[in-house]
Amino acid sequence: MARIIVIGGHGKVALLLAPILSARGDEVTSVIRNAAHADEIRAGGADPVVFDVEHESRGALAELIAGHDAVVWSAGAGGGDASRTRAVDFEAAARSMDAARDAGVSRYVMVSYFGSRPDHGIPPTDSFHSYAEAKAAADEYLRATSLAWTVLGPSRLTLGDATGRIDAEAKASGEVSRANVALVIAQTLLEPSTVHRTIRFNDGDRPVADALAG
Repeated sequence: MARIIVIGGHGKVALLLAPILSARGDEVTSVIRNAAHADEIRAGGADPVVFDVEHESRGALAELIAGHDAVVWSAGAGGGDASRTRAVDFEAAARSMDAARDAGVSRYVMVSYFGSRPDHGIPPTDSFHSYAEAKAAADEYLRATSLAWTVLGPSRLTLGDATGRIDAEAKASGEVSRANVALVIAQTLLEPSTVHRTIRFNDGDRPVADALAG
């Protein structure tokens, strides 16, 4: 059994992840912004905590993370305002990494996206540019820490069923169900060989555990 804190607990992937983790005996803390979502979080087997990651301090985040075995960052500003995108997708994410280190929690899984990289190629005129910049910066920040990190890069997300099979060697972005992303996160937390790896993936033919083990 492990204690997992999922930041961004009301996201579509996180809502699918919590029942998987709780079903295997893990204790899940789901961090949410809106108290109205608490019952939905509990129904998925997680313990809801209302906390504003955008505005709370590094110290407050460290107190929240303390006592857990791993952090999963699955939060996001959801697009739109560029300044808020940077505040959440980069600044708050980086603050959570520092807080995890302060709290003595080394395992950290970042849910990013397939094309996240400094040379992402999204022009400044594109509305996606601010998100691409923030995610690339957050991923690079994480890779430079002393944490036991994994960066997960799912391709375009769909509402398809969980097949339990992915392609973790894809060279081009395709698509992947959110349900499969949840399975990948859950398995990443169990698979030691995923530490210090960036794993980009689509739906595919290989069982998740085999794909992640390489």
